[in-house]
Amino acid sequence: MYIVLRYTLKVSARITTEEFRALAEFRYRIRHFLSEGDAAARAAGLEPQQYLLLLMIRGLPGGQDATIRTLAERLALKHHSVVELIDRLEAHGYVRRTRGHSDRRRVLVSLLPRGQRKLEDVARQRINELRAHGHELVQAIDQLLDRAERPDSNSGARESARNQRREKRGRGATGDMETKVAH
Repeated sequence: MYIVLRYTLKVSARITTEEFRALAEFRYRIRHFLSEGDAAARAAGLEPQQYLLLLMIRGLPGGQDATIRTLAERLALKHHSVVELIDRLEAHGYVRRTRGHSDRRRVLVSLLPRGQRKLEDVARQRINELRAHGHELVQAIDQLLDRAERPDSNSGARESARNQRREKRGRGATGDMETKVAH
């Protein structure tokens, strides 16, 4: 219970104007980055979701297989939608489906050289965009995170009121967790 109280006292219940602005800026930066990515994919002859599927195949964490289920989860799409994307990419010669060795029901998706080249064209542009303007996205995130770590202007008054309540209960102003649990 005391941990919950300590946490809720640290977190301001009121969202400030600065936090709304920081959240709006963060959302704007993300949407801008995604929109530019969609445009880069289209310029390379891919639909945005096709590019994302190629990216997910190539960028899976080590040890994970590019199964339809994994790709659907990482793209936040339904299984059948990913199958349709793979059908289109396979028709263009960008990916290949194979059956799993130990479990023939598992379908594995892999990039073909043509798909790898398309992916690299778009990814190179996206990485360059992040290197050029990514600091703006990081700054928007920092504004939100810094606010969560920084005590607000009322923290001194809240701390004083907390200390007074502790003293009334006989715990003192600097009672730590062990003292609170013991009482």
